[in-house]
This record gives sequence, C-alpha cells and structure tokens, in this order.
Amino acid sequence: MRRSFFVLATAAFLLGACGEPPKTSTRTAQTVTVTPKAGSPLTASGKVRIALLLPLSGRAAPIGQAMQQAAEMALFDSGAKELALSAYDSGESAETAVEAYRKARLEGAALVLGPLYGTSASALVPLVSQGGMNVIAFSNDEQVAQRGVWIMGIAAPPQVRRVVDHAFESGIRRFATFAPQTPYGEQMGRTLETYVTTRGGTVVGREFFDPSGSNIAAQARELAASAKGDGGKVAVLVPVAPPLLSTALASLATNGLDGRAIQLIGTGVWDFPGVGSETMLRGAWYAAPDPAKRADFERRFVSTYGRPPHRLATLAYDGVGLAGQLARTKPGGDFSAEAITNPNGWSGVDGIFRFLPDGRSERALAVIEIQGDRGVVISPAPTTFAGQPTN
Repeated sequence: MRRSFFVLATAAFLLGACGEPPKTSTRTAQTVTVTPKAGSPLTASGKVRIALLLPLSGRAAPIGQAMQQAAEMALFDSGAKELALSAYDSGESAETAVEAYRKARLEGAALVLGPLYGTSASALVPLVSQGGMNVIAFSNDEQVAQRGVWIMGIAAPPQVRRVVDHAFESGIRRFATFAPQTPYGEQMGRTLETYVTTRGGTVVGREFFDPSGSNIAAQARELAASAKGDGGKVAVLVPVAPPLLSTALASLATNGLDGRAIQLIGTGVWDFPGVGSETMLRGAWYAAPDPAKRADFERRFVSTYGRPPHRLATLAYDGVGLAGQLARTKPGGDFSAEAITNPNGWSGVDGIFRFLPDGRSERALAVIEIQGDRGVVISPAPTTFAGQPTN
C-alpha cells in the first residue's frame, strides 16, 4: 500500500484569553469582537494546505473513504509535492460541514475541496463571503452554485442539453419526457422543454409518475397517446435509475413506445455497470464522460486498494489534480476566483471541465449508445473549450 499523504485533521479550537475583571469607569464600555486568525496557508516546509471535506462518518462513509483514497492516489500519481492535504469529516449535515470548514480555515487551508452534499455546500456560502477560502464542492446541484462556491459534480441539465443536441443532429425534432414526480425528474423535464423550444423543436408530451411506480402504466398510456403523429420519430427522455428503470421501460414498450418506435434518451443515472443488461435500452443514448478514460483510473484504483472505486471517486481525484495545477501557477499558488475560472479549463479523468463565474461548471460530455452489454461512444466529447463562450 502506498504511503498515505494525508494528515487527518485534529480538533483545533482557538480559545480566547481570559481578560481581567472589569474596572469601574465613567466611560461608555466598548464591545470588541476578536476573530481568531487563520493559520498560515503554507506548512513549515513550504507546501500549500488544501482541505478535503468528505463524509467520513454516517451512511455515506464508504463513499467518503473511496473519495479520500482517490485523492491520495491523485497526489501520488501527479507528484504534487506542493500540496499538503488534510481530510476533515463533513458528516451528513450542513452543521457538520460548517464546523469542518471552520477547522480547515483556522488551520490555514488555502482551498477547500468538498463537501459532497449540495445543502452542505450552500451552508458554506456565508463563510466564504466573509473572506473564507474558496470552495470547489463535489455536489452537482446547480442551485447552490455561486461565485466562491463552485460545483464540480456532473450536473444533470448539461447532460440533457448534450443528448438533445445529438438528437437534433440526427434529424429528430419531436421530444417528450417520462419521469418520476421528483425534484430531479421535474428539473429534467423543464430542462428538456426549455432547450428543445430554444432550438426550434417541439415537446409533444410530458408525463410524471409517482416515484413508487403505482401509476406508471397509466402515465405511459397517456404519453403514448400524446406521442402519436406523423411528425417523425420522437425522442423520449427517461431520467430514471434502477430499480424503477425496468418498470418504466416495460410500461412504455407495452404501449408501443419501444426502441423501434421511439428514440430513448437519458442522463447520467444510466451510467452504471452492466447498463446493457437492460435489453430495452439497446440503442438508447445518454450523455456522460468518456468511459474509456475512467476505465484506466478504475483499474489502477483496484490494483491499489483491492476493490472498485465508487463512481464519485473521480471527482476527488480530479479535484486534487486541479489543486496541484493552481499551486504551481505562482509561488505559494493562486487559488483566486480568477485562477479557478480560467476559461481554458482543466483536464481530468472525467474529461475537460471549467468553472463559470456564477459557480456552475461546464464539462465536455460524450454521447453514448447502449450496444449489446455496454455503452459505446457515438459522439466524442470535445477536447478543448477554445472558441466556446462561458455562459
């Protein structure tokens, strides 16, 4: 096992000195607020302190551990001698993440990678606004993104837009949504409708079913009735994950909406091992990072730690790689908003990505078609952001 480069954060609290008892005075008393000073961003050996906020306790602890190990692997692979990583437990709540952030700040972190949850990242906004370290969160929730708190997770709306673009390039102009009545499903439906309309296409149907699947057959019949017409093939967005995915696909097929009659399109919830085992997905499209690059990372992770990594582990790996590049920008590193939002972007296991001024991230995604028992790239991800404006 490679030697760990992590220094696990200990509980560090600055205790204020006790003052002398107050003396009687005719002057008006003044209240002085003393804010503990942050530690130096550089270690005694000149390394830049980088904080890693991960759920190392609670139900998501296995995910946090895999991400921590991926970050360690990135530090070893990149030879980033400029970095000193410290891991902090952000737990499962926003309160725990805030406490971890404050500890990291007191210990002098120059940049925070994490936390994982959007609610936790959102809770850090006031602290960043008060002059705290910039945050690159592993969340994919665009609603919490803003300058100073960037999201690094692969957001779902860009996945919808990418696969819709490919459908237009293939001659499809009619679209529909079949999704669970959840915030995620509804957001995907709104994204499809807005983007298709912008591009000049037509949304012929939108049906949302109970997440329990109780009314899924009835909603599939409604969608089938809406999708009928002579306007050409319909691309149906089905942003549904297993185990409900099988039921959703079977309901559509029962009503004549199988892969021969429609073009199934999806999101990253289809990006799971053995996706081809869902035979009704054969020929379907979804947008995701190129799996070939991730496959090499997964092989090396298994070789190092003896088990496959969690799907989110690549975020921690790429985050450390990004921190290493920022640390080499100039002596002491440059972790400013201007450096983070370099329009040329950054490269990682999940492809190239860049951060936008408003806190969102943009990724170059491939379009993948499910063929046989695996996904095959049919439209490669762009390799550069050159000439593309930052929206």
